[in-house]
Amino acid sequence: MEKKILKIQGMTCASCAQVIEHDLKKKNGIASASVNLANEKAYVEFDPEKIKIEEIKKNIKDLGYKASDEMEMDMAGHDHSKMEKDSEIKKLRNRFIFAFVFGLPIIYIVMGGMIGLPIPAILEKYGLYIQAVLSTAVILVCFNIWSSGFKKILKLGPNMDTLILVGTATAYFYSLINLILLFFGKNILMDSFYFESSAFILIFISLGKYLEAITKGKTSQAIKNLMGLQPKTAIIIKDGKEFEIKISEVKVGDIILVKPGQKIPVDGVVVNGYSGVDEKAITGESIPTEKKIGDKVIGATINKTGVLKFQATRVGSQTMLAQIIKIVEEAMGSKAPIQLLADKVSFYFVPVVIIIALASGLIWFLILHQVSMAITVFVAVLIIACPCALGLATPTAVMMGTGLAAERGILIKSSKALQIAKDVNMVVFDKTGTLTKGEPVVTDVVLISPTSDVGEILRIAGAIEKNSEHPLAQAIVNKAKKEKVSLSEVNNFEALPGKGVKATLSGDPTSARLRGARILLGTRKLMKDNKISVDSIEEKMMILEDQGKTAMILARKKLEIRNSKFEILGIIAVADVLKENSKEAVDTLHKMGKQVAIITGDNKRVAEAIAKQLKIDRVLAEVLPEGKSDEIKKLQLEGKIVAMVGDGINDAPALAQADLGIALGSGTDVAMETGEIVLIKDDLRDVVKAIDLSKYTLSKIKLGLFWAFFYNIIGIPVAAGVLYPATHVLLSPSIAAAAMAFSSVSVVLNALSMKLYGK
Repeated sequence: MEKKILKIQGMTCASCAQVIEHDLKKKNGIASASVNLANEKAYVEFDPEKIKIEEIKKNIKDLGYKASDEMEMDMAGHDHSKMEKDSEIKKLRNRFIFAFVFGLPIIYIVMGGMIGLPIPAILEKYGLYIQAVLSTAVILVCFNIWSSGFKKILKLGPNMDTLILVGTATAYFYSLINLILLFFGKNILMDSFYFESSAFILIFISLGKYLEAITKGKTSQAIKNLMGLQPKTAIIIKDGKEFEIKISEVKVGDIILVKPGQKIPVDGVVVNGYSGVDEKAITGESIPTEKKIGDKVIGATINKTGVLKFQATRVGSQTMLAQIIKIVEEAMGSKAPIQLLADKVSFYFVPVVIIIALASGLIWFLILHQVSMAITVFVAVLIIACPCALGLATPTAVMMGTGLAAERGILIKSSKALQIAKDVNMVVFDKTGTLTKGEPVVTDVVLISPTSDVGEILRIAGAIEKNSEHPLAQAIVNKAKKEKVSLSEVNNFEALPGKGVKATLSGDPTSARLRGARILLGTRKLMKDNKISVDSIEEKMMILEDQGKTAMILARKKLEIRNSKFEILGIIAVADVLKENSKEAVDTLHKMGKQVAIITGDNKRVAEAIAKQLKIDRVLAEVLPEGKSDEIKKLQLEGKIVAMVGDGINDAPALAQADLGIALGSGTDVAMETGEIVLIKDDLRDVVKAIDLSKYTLSKIKLGLFWAFFYNIIGIPVAAGVLYPATHVLLSPSIAAAAMAFSSVSVVLNALSMKLYGK
């Protein structure tokens, strides 16, 4: 499957987006399609073997729209999409200004006498003819609306422009026919002319489109800010000389020089120098991070104090910044479940409104036999209806919410994740590397065999564990190195997830008696599987575990002796330090009414010791990696909405099973493909922030949808004349146009108010 983002031109309302999306989903070879009205993009996942991207573009074109490959900011920093958008906003502004200039005299002609302004004789005599000329000029200025609406009729995909076309054309041509009849001497009443309505409607619609374009552009400001972080040049060192090159020319392996105050151009590893680096733009962390030889640096962060030389490891689309932009972009294009109702309404909205308008006009004509009233009602219903507000309420809030999260170092990969986070009532934390730093140290080496010593135990354990990538293994290897113990040679190494490791000693630099021995290092389960009794050391194990330490048993069997049994040589205890913010995060989750659990492959006593320190509600211990997803499933069967927080690699099955998977990042090695939310910093307080931001965003979505639905539910009946029997007043089509124009703008402004979050 291939994913593609297409820029769509010609969409004017939610109905447009739904027509395109509905059509794409029916095509063979398209797995999924999502069209976002707010950022005017289509997110398509398709099988290139079954359908080509050019065919998809043609399908969209056949519907009356234009699809093109998205033009993102290039590596030199040129935002082509922004330039195109600015040009479009300028056109809309000019269109409104010209329409308003032609419309001003009509306002004077229609309203001047009502408010006591002098009306020249020429206007009294030829006012209707002048209105006809000026309204024609307004129509010509805004003719793109008419042409768009007419094309959608021909394509059997009516949209908001279709409603405006039918409404204004009805008012204009009805008035024009009556003016011709008046010219030839027919007696025509003054309330039979709607030139001002057709002009005012188009003026207000033009203003609304202009304001909407401006405000919609601001909802995607977060991703524009991210794009703007990329520096345009880099200084590389070749043959001892400095060369300034374009960022697009940097290659993996280049040695790059960054002076104080400069931006780090790409991701890499420091090879020389020491400095503090401001990573706030990427991680949200306000305190500069110290960087020394061997440390990783992230592109687009700022070198604050010293001079750094680093080797480029990721360039172009592989940098962390590029991956973040991609994730945020895709999240903005995804659809939250709450949007489904609005989408269904939008799809049928325009045809239903046309039917309501026809029915309303016909009913009033049959009741009162007044063509003018029937036309007023017909036009007002068409014009006041606003599918835009329905289509914009959710995506604009989602764009703001994901943008706010990205600015805080939280990557929300889909609208679904954004919506479900607020409903989570059980948060499950993995232990090692999540609640703890994942940098354990050896605290105790307990001798069990009278023939062994500490050096021998570290020599054997270190030899085996140097083949493992587990944090506990690294702690043992580091201890052996610190004690300057030479490590034995091993073969037949095998890692047993959740249990430990085993191997055969093939050679030992200091002891011939250790050669050819079978070694086991791990948990009670590993010993039990190999029929080794641990009863004699159970008390010692319990003492260590009650202190929150992970105790591992080292056992040996001599292969040269027939029928020999395993002998327990000793116990190695390892402790992992809790992260600074673990307790604060757990306490805050409790205050929010969430339950908290710890899940670990460690034994229950160690897990309970940590749980006691953090006041965690539930302990899921001695769980093998493949069993973690089953434990999550059990919690879900209890009715819990579960968020799983893990490192994004070993916990992948559990992250996938959970209602919400939250993966912790680690520098530039963020687990981008795992979890629905990625926390760039290893700060568990961001779990709280993600849940809180979800709740805030959903409240804004609901408010936007409420006003969108409320506006249409109230506005359409009022325009249809339901209040006329009581008030004898009909809604003017011009007022209806103003209301419609500002309804969608108000929904976008509701989303923009999210910028105040946290202030």
